[in-house]
Amino acid sequence: MLSVNNITYSYGRKRRPVLENYSLTLEPGTISGLLGRNGAGKSTLIYLITGLLRPQQGSIDYNGFCPFDRKVGFLNDVFLVPEEFELPGISLREYVSTMAPFYPRFSEADLRSYLETFELTPDVHLGRLSMGQKKRVFISFALACNTSLLILDEPTNGLDIPGKRLFRKAVLKSMNDDRTVLISTHQVYDVERIIDHVVITDTDGVLLNASVGEITSKLAFSFTTDRNRAETALMALDAPGGINVVEPARPDSETDINLESLFELTRQNPEAINRLFNK
Repeated sequence: MLSVNNITYSYGRKRRPVLENYSLTLEPGTISGLLGRNGAGKSTLIYLITGLLRPQQGSIDYNGFCPFDRKVGFLNDVFLVPEEFELPGISLREYVSTMAPFYPRFSEADLRSYLETFELTPDVHLGRLSMGQKKRVFISFALACNTSLLILDEPTNGLDIPGKRLFRKAVLKSMNDDRTVLISTHQVYDVERIIDHVVITDTDGVLLNASVGEITSKLAFSFTTDRNRAETALMALDAPGGINVVEPARPDSETDINLESLFELTRQNPEAINRLFNK
């Protein structure tokens, strides 16, 4: 389990903390979407969780490890795919022979399977790929390392429409009860159908941390052209041809989640979120 306990971090002593008294827990076996506005501290949180930064106050624990201690047992069980990355101009086979030994559960068979999902072959040369193809290869390698914690920062940026569909397929294929996947993204429609947990965050802390099942049991997401209905909804967001609304869920029906509407609800009507989820 990942446990973030009352951490504070600022870039410089005189600057306002990016995160202050911030706490978060994530259970294994989940695909969590990390959502927040620009400047909400998502990237800083990722760097703290992976041990690239050390919290100035508080603590982080992942399966008994403190990330910034950077012990082998932690490093070989965590993988971060950052939004921007560079790959060397070598063959994928050379890359795997160099990097795979750092990850004891790496599987060649799994790598081939994920590459096949992404419609690629193991004989590719990294220096001859487009950016989108490099992302497909890097995500395939990350999944094949079989770390129990996988963090993906804006993973669909640079992927074309088929690539985004194949990304969803690959991530779902990789899941098991022991793996925790955290996806930080602004491209909510790209991940809406695969996440089963939602974390909405801001500099003041976690605004919402709930499973999709819990959210859809309490909130109903729908589209309407009825302005009177929109006025009584918990949240109304103009959309082409009508209005996306969020309303209290009815016991006899359950709707699919709309992440954009949910995010706007936390901004426009935080009292409703607190009342429903933070009792």
